[in-house]
Amino acid sequence: MAKKRIFSGMQPSGRFHMGNYQVLTNWIKLQEEYDCIFSIVDWHSLTSSYEDTSKLPERIETMALDWLSAGLDPEKNIIFVQSHVKEHAELHLLLSMMTPLSWLERVPTYKDKLQQLGEMGKEINTYGFLGYPELMTADIILYKANVVPVAEDQLPHLELSREIIRRFANLYKPVFPEPQPILSPLLPGIDGRKMSKSYGNEIPYAAEPDEISARVRLMVTDPQRVKKTDPGNPDICTVYTFHKIFSPEHNEITGHCRNASIGCVECKKRLAEKMIMTLADVHGRRREMAKNPEKIKELLAYGAERARKIAATTMEEVRSVMNLG
Repeated sequence: MAKKRIFSGMQPSGRFHMGNYQVLTNWIKLQEEYDCIFSIVDWHSLTSSYEDTSKLPERIETMALDWLSAGLDPEKNIIFVQSHVKEHAELHLLLSMMTPLSWLERVPTYKDKLQQLGEMGKEINTYGFLGYPELMTADIILYKANVVPVAEDQLPHLELSREIIRRFANLYKPVFPEPQPILSPLLPGIDGRKMSKSYGNEIPYAAEPDEISARVRLMVTDPQRVKKTDPGNPDICTVYTFHKIFSPEHNEITGHCRNASIGCVECKKRLAEKMIMTLADVHGRRREMAKNPEKIKELLAYGAERARKIAATTMEEVRSVMNLG
């Protein structure tokens, strides 16, 4: 029986952080069960960072290095850069012709992010930003993906993709499967909000031990726990959320927190030590791979070649059912 296909991507919009790494560790598990296609979605990064693209090539190479050093296998998966497969743009254009504007405007995250980034001085009242879910749809259906790993806040985007697929089928012909979500775990930022470079609350994936320790020390904890002798609630503590990922003995930490036998300073120290230990091997591989940037480029070119073959076949079918010659 053929494996189901997954498509997912990440934006090369800055330093890879621990929130991204948590998603990546999930991908590494999925690569054993699914036919996986993973893309560095550079066009998506332009939706909110179009004004300065000078660092984009470096960020793409760095993201590929992060993925490969963490254990994403270029033989088990197709790994490529979005803009290297032009069919993404063609399909996005065709979908934009048939998608009602009101569908894009009602996506819950659209207005929220528009306001948040606008307050930071970014001018993102553009078609590219509004049409982000449409480009995401093109990415997914170009490879006829059955499954998409998404964070909970992206579920409305995926539901919009499914609506666009149904509309395409009604207007022309059923060509694409409706993808189902797999929820990806998320790590919060050090301030408790979603980890994001935009918020400045991230822990860089490639951070040295001193930087990891410094960022962990800034993490918010249970606000009701004022003194060390006050019992804490790990369920609302950012530090404990990380312990569940990095500390095998996290249940023991829960007990210590609830009965106040460990303070927040010591709890953060233990977390930093666990994170540094967990990432030591990955960072070692990363340093070795960084010595051969040409190999990284070769692997991305190999992935793009494989992706283009699938994309070209899909677009032939799309053009045929749309009577585009």
